[in-house]
Amino acid sequence: MSASPRVVIIGAGIVGTNLADELASRGWTNITVVEQGPLELAGGSTSHAPGLVFQTNPSKTMTEFASYTVDKLLSLSADGVSCFNQLGGLELATTETRLQDLKRKLGYATSWGIDGRLIDADECEKHWPLLNSGALSDGRKVLGGLYVPSDGLASAARAVQLLISRTREAGVTYLGSTTVTGIAQWAGKVTGVETSSGVIPADIVVSCAGFWGRELGKLVGLKVPLLPLAHQYVKSTPVAELAGHNETPNGASKPILRYQDKDLYYREHGDRIGIGSYAHRPMPVDMDALPKIGADEMSEHRMPSRLDFTLEDFAPSWEDSQDLLPALHRAQIEDGFNGIFSFTPDGGPLMGESPDVEGFFVAEAVWVTHSAGVAKAMAELLIEGRPRTDLHGCELTRFEKVQTSDQYVSETSQQNFVEIYDVLHPLQPKESPRDLRVSPFNVRQKELGAFFLESAGWERPHWFEANADLLEELPAEWQAPERDPWSAMFSSPISAAEAWRTRTAVGLYDMTPLKRLSVTGPGAQALLHRLSTGNIAKKPGAVTYCLLLEHDGGIRSDVTVARLAEEDFQLGVNSNVDFDYLRVEARKQSAADPSQWAHVADITGSTCCIGLWGPLAREVIGKVSEDDLSNDGLKYFRTKEISVGGIPVTAMRLSYVGELGWELYTTAEYGLKLWDLLFEAGQEHGIIAAGRGAFNSMRLEKGYRLWGTDMTSEHHPYQSGLGFSIAKDKEGFVGCEALAARKEQPASRALRCLTVDDGTSVVLGKEPVYVNGEPAGYVTSAAYGYSVRKPIAYAWLPTGVGIGDSVEVEYFGKRIAATVTAEPLFDPGMERLRG
Repeated sequence: MSASPRVVIIGAGIVGTNLADELASRGWTNITVVEQGPLELAGGSTSHAPGLVFQTNPSKTMTEFASYTVDKLLSLSADGVSCFNQLGGLELATTETRLQDLKRKLGYATSWGIDGRLIDADECEKHWPLLNSGALSDGRKVLGGLYVPSDGLASAARAVQLLISRTREAGVTYLGSTTVTGIAQWAGKVTGVETSSGVIPADIVVSCAGFWGRELGKLVGLKVPLLPLAHQYVKSTPVAELAGHNETPNGASKPILRYQDKDLYYREHGDRIGIGSYAHRPMPVDMDALPKIGADEMSEHRMPSRLDFTLEDFAPSWEDSQDLLPALHRAQIEDGFNGIFSFTPDGGPLMGESPDVEGFFVAEAVWVTHSAGVAKAMAELLIEGRPRTDLHGCELTRFEKVQTSDQYVSETSQQNFVEIYDVLHPLQPKESPRDLRVSPFNVRQKELGAFFLESAGWERPHWFEANADLLEELPAEWQAPERDPWSAMFSSPISAAEAWRTRTAVGLYDMTPLKRLSVTGPGAQALLHRLSTGNIAKKPGAVTYCLLLEHDGGIRSDVTVARLAEEDFQLGVNSNVDFDYLRVEARKQSAADPSQWAHVADITGSTCCIGLWGPLAREVIGKVSEDDLSNDGLKYFRTKEISVGGIPVTAMRLSYVGELGWELYTTAEYGLKLWDLLFEAGQEHGIIAAGRGAFNSMRLEKGYRLWGTDMTSEHHPYQSGLGFSIAKDKEGFVGCEALAARKEQPASRALRCLTVDDGTSVVLGKEPVYVNGEPAGYVTSAAYGYSVRKPIAYAWLPTGVGIGDSVEVEYFGKRIAATVTAEPLFDPGMERLRG
């Protein structure tokens, strides 16, 4: 491919034009942007977007996208007027629950480097004098708010026109009123874009088509899991109190305003007030029923993305708005419409390359708030091979197959619409759909009173009510302190008893949701050797913990690689993204050298796994297996085939909880019998079924990292405490050269273990950490350590912060003292693991 490949961007909205600009500014010039609507008013979501930009998000990545968007739009100007009016953002609380949520949200802002502060009701009224200063109709009143000075209003449509003008000067070609009819391909690669005006040759195609993205994906056989939904927005008639106050850019002088307790937001339009509502029923859009509007018929009030207003849906929100802003009692609804936006099953954008059609990329379900940041990341991905911002929560291929079905996408996306402003706990489970993916042990788990939470469609027990009686036997030193109501949600004291029994006897854990891949063929070793940091060229029976790296040395994922035979490997990976990465790389390797073919298969659903762990694990399995599972018979990080009560089992001497034991794998049809055999054999040894609550506590006590939480692609192994996973003297793996360079350059930040000084305060993650009174980092994972009798938190901190130093974690606006502590906290000599 030449230094400036032929790029076709589909969609000239705020994402597509920003991407063209980001590519052009980096030297790529052979770029064509195709738009089905007229360039002056394309008629997509950008054309009607209200433009409110609230930057703070629980996701660090999304906050970074929003902050970059703010900075870029501020710098984009004409005639002395920029495309961003930085008048601040104000989120109101009219309930105590919301006020506490704003305290947590301020914590996110601080963690991600956004300046904000909590203000009282009087200051809220100073920022928005139209606010009701008394009691609302239901007796509530404004209690306070979160004020972020750098938030504000984006002029999205104006920004698009300025970007088109700027990029045209840089050589970008724009084709308006041109419909995409197909994607030309050859040998699994894109070669062009078929349009109503002919074929445009292309090496890279990027779909930035917004809610049309799902339809474009179909042209290459790609499921793009988004749902177009209508969202109501109105403008009032003139409000007397605003007359003469907003002769400013964007027609606004007050902060953008959120009234999330009623699912509403507000902005000024000169002397009018704009109101957006998520309070109405979800309104999925039938793409086939969209109005067909010709280019000459398009206008601000008539475009495909602007559907007819349904007043009956907005009526309750109008009353709530008049309640909050009494001046609206003297106004009417002048203009209203149902505008179309894209929603996804988890609310995140969709970014990345199709795993099956090389050169076809997607940047969809992106709102104006994150548009320039997403475009920057996509440009980096195309030019440098990966973005500088971690994308694990945005990857196109992050969803499991069942999560891309039309039914799942529709239901979960509509639920995300309903819950968009709700106060949700980090562990809040979906109510529906549930029981999509269950292990063979599910029937026994339900009999034992399992409390399930859901992840990637899997039902995962977090504790078992059958173990409640153990609380009466639990020694005093194992009793966990009472938690505050927030951290206690989706938690149970029973987890303490399950951890105690695992540490002192034996526990049975369902590890089936761990994603498993089979890599086979004559090229399997070469593939894994090239992609991983470990020495996997060992004899069959070896298990290796290692990393998959990006080309710049960032951690793409962590994996376990078990060599079952010369050409047969089993991998434990983190997500569907890993599966697609490995199978794409295998396909490329096989194409380059057919003798080195390798087949990558997802075997998760056809297999199951039990973690049998604890000091008495050997006694339990010895009752149902005659195989030698002594230290000599199966060493730590080794695997072999055994028989358990006649069932063929692959036993791996691994433990994520830091106790003697094995991961026991078999095919799904044997799963229930395997559970029953082990559970019955363990009765005399005090065996219990245990859940993720105990599991998470014990893995933090051992200092085991959780990819995607403790480390991501923005971190390299040495700063993450994972230098041991890099095989000595190994060369040639992906990221090798960059990693060597990073090793020679001292990192500015490192992952540190903290213990909470008061012994009782449990945080949940993403809280800011203060050093010498200044915000300096943030928490990743946290839990109460039942074995070590204190709360634990891992955090990214400056490398100058050393063991024994005091820090503070901010939780609900309060500072909690903590100490940087040597790790691991439990069994640092590994005696228990090694038996």
